[in-house]
Amino acid sequence: MSYLLILYYSRYGATQKMAKLIARGVEEIDGMEARIRTVPAISTASEENSEDTPASGDLFVTEQDLRDCSGLALGSPTRFGNMAAPLKYFLDQTGSLWLSGSLINKPAAVFTSSASLHGGQESTLLSMMLPLLHHGMLLVGLPYSLPELNQTTSGGTPYGASHLAGQNSDRSIDGDEKRLCLALGRRLAEISVKMQSA
Repeated sequence: MSYLLILYYSRYGATQKMAKLIARGVEEIDGMEARIRTVPAISTASEENSEDTPASGDLFVTEQDLRDCSGLALGSPTRFGNMAAPLKYFLDQTGSLWLSGSLINKPAAVFTSSASLHGGQESTLLSMMLPLLHHGMLLVGLPYSLPELNQTTSGGTPYGASHLAGQNSDRSIDGDEKRLCLALGRRLAEISVKMQSA
């Protein structure tokens, strides 16, 4: 079965929870499986990964996971309006996939969480889109036909799903944010299935 890669980095767990919701949305579509993966934290001493394998939780992503996926949902917490360094570090190592064209014409979506309402959610989503465009991926956002985009008072953008985690990262994903995560997963899967059958 074809799979969509849900690749994220999460420091306090909010982005991981969003990844799981997006995966649920993906798996609502027949013929598509979700594969959730993460990246290791970066050591503060150097640009090396801080650990070889996760002690618990989701597996670390491999280049093969990315090469063989039918599409990608990429998620990161907001770091000064940009994606987190561990995710950028992984993406910076995907030059061989760029050279081979492995990701060309595959659909991709992005998602993020931030501590404050105006903490750079949209610029973070845009920053994650840039390497995907360089890889030749086709970006999938959220259309305004989704009522949650017009009524949300927290996260949610046409660029991708987002979540307001709060200053202590203890704010739960609210109903609008949850529905937008599920919708992003469904939309990404639907487009991937259509592209494969075309």
